[in-house]
Amino acid sequence: MFKVLSMIPSYYLFRNVGWPRVLPMNLTLSVTYRCNSHCKTCNIWQKKADELDLVEWRKIFHSFGTSPFWATISGGEPFLRKDLAEVVISLYDICHPSIINIPTNGLLNRPIVEGVKEIADHCKRANIVVNLSLDEIGEKHDAIRGVPGNYDRALNTFQALRSLKADNLSLGIHTVVSKWNVDRIPEICEQLRTFQPNSYITEIAEERIELGTMGADLAPSYEEYARVADFLIGELDRTRLSGMGLMTKAFRLEYYKLVKRIMKEKRQVIPCYSGFASAQISPDGDVWMCCVKAHSIGNLRESNYDFKRIWNSEAAKETRQIIKKGQCYCPLANASYTNMLHHFPTLFRVGRNVAFNR
Repeated sequence: MFKVLSMIPSYYLFRNVGWPRVLPMNLTLSVTYRCNSHCKTCNIWQKKADELDLVEWRKIFHSFGTSPFWATISGGEPFLRKDLAEVVISLYDICHPSIINIPTNGLLNRPIVEGVKEIADHCKRANIVVNLSLDEIGEKHDAIRGVPGNYDRALNTFQALRSLKADNLSLGIHTVVSKWNVDRIPEICEQLRTFQPNSYITEIAEERIELGTMGADLAPSYEEYARVADFLIGELDRTRLSGMGLMTKAFRLEYYKLVKRIMKEKRQVIPCYSGFASAQISPDGDVWMCCVKAHSIGNLRESNYDFKRIWNSEAAKETRQIIKKGQCYCPLANASYTNMLHHFPTLFRVGRNVAFNR
């Protein structure tokens, strides 16, 4: 935690005075658009890409150096890439991130379990977080995800992952709150927690260019989500944790409160650090400040795989100004946690809650 806190002043100065132009601490790598789920909340499986290969990813990682603290390996379904473990291991060997997060729908039991084992065994100094996506219970989950038998197959994968002996592996369950499950979140939460994941997290469904969901009717209303957030806050308040679990709880409490405000006020409630402390790379090498707008500021193939060249370009500077002026807002969880790290009132509340074990 000290490492990430020591990085905050540089990003604060970068956003407010334009110097130093540091590389992002939070990096999302979308390694594929391919997906074996056809979710009601996501149309990414319909998109095509000429995917970056392993050699190309390695070139990109070398251009980052050791700047990423937290890396998310996203998709589509990441484990549809047969070389996923090699991509992640290359990232670890070159960039040395402290946290590597991999979401999955859990359908590919053997490739997922074998891949996670290989990654965890090699990346011993990183915290490997695998989040299984479960949006409902039983056939209701299958209906949202568009795959009969998805729920049972995902649970089989979850149990198989739990049998792995890896001290650096954390297994979570992730639920997307949408109009199809918003009224049942208490029941869903109660059932999923019986599987004893290391963490249970939720994120609101939203319109994203990346997911092909712009204009889609999928999000709950503010009133519906506010009830869900209040429930989740109450559940967290009753949970007694220690160590990193207590820290995670404190940030999650702030996140649920933040999303309520963003939905109600429809603005950047706290400054957004997308394009400063966080960034995303698409499967075909486009660099985005964030996945909601998915606006390319340059392509890595066309820039000799030099991330710094794109990061310091005029296109990047122009997009940062849009973000800095608050011309966009969203409740995206990945970006929000980075934003909260750079918002001193939020950090104060997190520290206070940790200190008093609240």
